[in-house]
Amino acid sequence: MSRMASKLLASTFRRTISSTGTPTRHLTTASAAIATAPPPYGDEDSITVKGIKISARPLYLDMQATSPVDPRVLDAMLPYYLGRYGNPHSRTHLYGWESDAAVETARSQVADLISASPKEIVFTSGATESNNISIKGVMKFYKEKKRHVITTQTEHKCVLDSCRYLQQEGFEVTYLPVKNDGIIDLEKFRNAIRPDTGIVSVMAVNNEIGVIQPMEEIGKICKEFNVPFHTDAAQALGKIPIDVDKWNVSLMSLSGHKVYGPKGVGALYMRRRPRIRVEPQMNGGGQERGIRSGTVPTPLVVGFGAACELAKKEMDYDEKRIKGLQERLLNGIKEKIDGVVVNGSVENRYAGNLNISFAYVEGESLLMGLKDVAVSSGSACTSASLEPSYVLRALGVEEDMAHTSIRFGIGRFTTEEEIDRAMELTVQQVEKLREMSPLYEMVKEGIDIKNIQWAQH
Repeated sequence: MSRMASKLLASTFRRTISSTGTPTRHLTTASAAIATAPPPYGDEDSITVKGIKISARPLYLDMQATSPVDPRVLDAMLPYYLGRYGNPHSRTHLYGWESDAAVETARSQVADLISASPKEIVFTSGATESNNISIKGVMKFYKEKKRHVITTQTEHKCVLDSCRYLQQEGFEVTYLPVKNDGIIDLEKFRNAIRPDTGIVSVMAVNNEIGVIQPMEEIGKICKEFNVPFHTDAAQALGKIPIDVDKWNVSLMSLSGHKVYGPKGVGALYMRRRPRIRVEPQMNGGGQERGIRSGTVPTPLVVGFGAACELAKKEMDYDEKRIKGLQERLLNGIKEKIDGVVVNGSVENRYAGNLNISFAYVEGESLLMGLKDVAVSSGSACTSASLEPSYVLRALGVEEDMAHTSIRFGIGRFTTEEEIDRAMELTVQQVEKLREMSPLYEMVKEGIDIKNIQWAQH
């Protein structure tokens, strides 16, 4: 919510209270909380954060990193922070019973979004934990017979790091390359499967480039060879239709904060028939069928469930709207500047993720120049590194272009005005940086810079 909108809502809310003594019913609890909260940085004309001065809070176009909590989700959560605060594992009184019932309702809501049974949902702290349980848990459970893992070079860092951990434990890992569009070669995948392959892990929607893998085809090959199939579906949940039976997945990692739910909660889908077994990665009180011990955080789980229910109802509407905004942004940029390349498949991608590179522009300078737009150069987990994205390198993107990539994340609450402003600022900044680039001057003069022999002095 913009600063002006916050002030307007706050003033309206205060006027309502002063005239009636109580807030009107159409204002939700969440709206009231937003309205009465102080501006996050005070009332100054500008904001200085980490030494960078900006005129106001930036436009938010980084939906793959995290999404704002939908106010309707917050409304569902608040009672479980205030009055219904029981431990869902307390079996002797009302407080525990009502929290337990709320958790089971949420379990059904999450399961419904992926066409699974509620009995197949295990609540975790997020997709990173679910990925760790899946990959390490399966291989450790079947370690006597299965010693080989197949994954891709473009997986999320927590999957790759889990695989490296297994390698240190003596397991073997095949990291499948991807084609230039970011999609795996199914024939190479088929040929990589061995008799001792214990798990295949392929991300459904890539977090950096938004590419959607051919999940049904991968699932069919896994079924043919009787190999468990795991997918990190954090970026797919609520964005594209998911059917665990059609995809033939044995395990699926889900996250709350990528689908307009709260941070700190996720889920692991574990197939019951044919049953998949894992070795738990944490010991404790045996909650969540012993797979994930620890008190289930009722408010977070309730929020996650509400977010999933909303996503199911609004997925088609959100998809059409987000696709229109993405086309508006991309076409607007391409009309005004040249040398713009979309990274990853244009046909097989989630529209809310637009990863583009700008030729003859230095990426860090572009990001710094776009301080009024919250965007990133790749995964939030690796954005502190100055190295070009390993995902883009796996696509065969040349290093200079990989350094210039920007990921625009468009979501449910993104407006046309924000898209137009982001487009305008991006074009301005690219043009400004190209004016300072001697390479761009040479290209405009028709010189092929790739064939220049640079002399060393």
